[in-house]
Amino acid sequence: MAKIEDMPKIDFSAPVTQPASAAPRKRFFGKKIAVPVFGAVGLLVILLIFFLVLPLLSIRVSAQKLANSMKDLDAAASSQNLTQAQNALDKTKKDLQSLDGDVNKLVWVKFIPGLGNYWNDAKHLTVGGRAGLEAGDTIIQAIEPYSDLLGLNGGHKAEDGTKTAEERINFIVGTVDGVIPKMDVISQKTIIASSEISKIDPNRYPEYFQGKPVRSKVREAIEAVQKAHEVLSDGKPFLEQLPYLLGTNGERTYLILWQNDKELRPTGGFITAYSIVKVNKGKFEPVNSDDIYQLDKKFNSKIPSPEPIKKYLPLVPYWNLRDMNLSPDFKTSMDTFYQNYSTIKNAPPIDGIISVDTYPLVGLLKVMGQLGVSGFGNYSADNDSRCNCPNVIYQLESYADVAGPIVWDDISGKIVYKPPHADNRKAFLGPLMNTLVANAMGQPKDKLSSLFQVGWDSLTQKHVLFWMKDAQVQKAVESFNVAGRIQDTTGDFLAINDTNFAGAKSNLYVQENVTLNVEQSKTGSTNSLTIKYSNPQKYDGWLNGPYRDWIRVYVPAGSTLVDSTGSDVPVTTSQDLGKTVFEGFFTLRPMGVTELHFKYKTLVVQKKGHKILIQKQPGTEGHQYEVQFSKQKETFVLTSDKELSF
Repeated sequence: MAKIEDMPKIDFSAPVTQPASAAPRKRFFGKKIAVPVFGAVGLLVILLIFFLVLPLLSIRVSAQKLANSMKDLDAAASSQNLTQAQNALDKTKKDLQSLDGDVNKLVWVKFIPGLGNYWNDAKHLTVGGRAGLEAGDTIIQAIEPYSDLLGLNGGHKAEDGTKTAEERINFIVGTVDGVIPKMDVISQKTIIASSEISKIDPNRYPEYFQGKPVRSKVREAIEAVQKAHEVLSDGKPFLEQLPYLLGTNGERTYLILWQNDKELRPTGGFITAYSIVKVNKGKFEPVNSDDIYQLDKKFNSKIPSPEPIKKYLPLVPYWNLRDMNLSPDFKTSMDTFYQNYSTIKNAPPIDGIISVDTYPLVGLLKVMGQLGVSGFGNYSADNDSRCNCPNVIYQLESYADVAGPIVWDDISGKIVYKPPHADNRKAFLGPLMNTLVANAMGQPKDKLSSLFQVGWDSLTQKHVLFWMKDAQVQKAVESFNVAGRIQDTTGDFLAINDTNFAGAKSNLYVQENVTLNVEQSKTGSTNSLTIKYSNPQKYDGWLNGPYRDWIRVYVPAGSTLVDSTGSDVPVTTSQDLGKTVFEGFFTLRPMGVTELHFKYKTLVVQKKGHKILIQKQPGTEGHQYEVQFSKQKETFVLTSDKELSF
């Protein structure tokens, strides 16, 4: 057996050599290659962390803070507390500035195709938002002197806050001129805000994210900014003419037309009564009120009735003042009304015509509570089970309704019997208006902001309309969209106008749902319109009866009707007010449902998406609409004119 000592010695210090025939093994991750690769990857990770991940995380935190601040700002505005609104606005400005700084750290992203669009959107948001908040600052400064007057708690307190109605009026008249210069500053800021925000494309964003709507919210935000800009910029001419309207530099005389929207007519309702009112330095002085039929007696019309009245009111051979609001364009109707009113002997000269429907009356009573009118009773906005309508509506309709004939004695010629209020069915209007205005202006501070809101809604939702004799003042009321005009537009257009030719007050109950589907092509669009009318209330032979509706659908000029169903008469096509009009007629009975369909082609060619202006009929409180373009759908209640952009 061999011994360990006899085994050959191995020198472990000698280098190991490969056989000549064996190829050397490559080391892919050798030092020369591994170090640069790992170094580059590590450097890239570090760069991404510092220049992308951390800024994105910072943006997320800043965006959340800004969202919370905006919620606080909205809450402060809703609570109508000027001090809280100013504090919330200051915090929002700081959070927006912080977000803008974080966005600027990602400026390099703007050069990357696709991603750059989102960076630009973020920048448009911060720049436009900053301008909008600066406009908000100026608005608060402008209205701060009126905070006590408007019931904006926490703002500048005027004296002890117990101003009388006369003091409030004098304060408005004496200080309104000081607000006008600030409107220029506000308008300049809102121009920037609207311009920047409108550059954001909602279609870049998903319909939903984690179950929450995204695209629709972006679109709503853009529309809100644009609408705010329009209201503020268009409001300046109206504000400039406010001294004229309030009689600051001379007494004004207005003819007020009371329109009963429960018997809907083209400009908002049947003209049921009128009042002559003088305004001097903001103080209203009613001269007289009367039934419109009494004014028609003085007019004694021999003008043959226009074709629609001949056709649907055959027992009315002559065109009366009460029926002269046939055009859906308020100025057009009032031009005709004023021209004929001026022919009445001893008719008081007027500076303007103001139409009012029942919405402001009900709205004011909701805020003030029950109102007592001396000699006429109490009125409230509470629901009255006798009509399933506000009590004040029931009371007014009851008072104005003359039931039965007047009985004369054949021998003496004296009246033996006449129904209540036969001499003047609308005698209550003057005392009611006096009491309403006096009570509204004398309300405690905690109700003033709500009363102001009713007034604002009455203007913006077309429940109060103005026609002015002075061309410059007329231009101002038109710019603020309180003149009831049918608007010009280069895009798509829709205005549905209903006329109740039945005499009953069925519009108390009639509901209207509108569906519009738009299909765009290279030569225009094909629009499918469905209007569903329903009357869920039972027949009572007084307020609710068959609803005989003369309907006109105003669409872009040059449109052609492809098909229609639902009308009791053949649908005709005509031109009016720069639009194409489809005209029909139908009868809707209590507890019934009627649908009308119109399919038509327009010549409106729009290269990018589709814009459509939908105008609300005065006197209506908001019909349900659903508008669909391609796969996009908008559902809303039409409380004022609305422009959609798809």
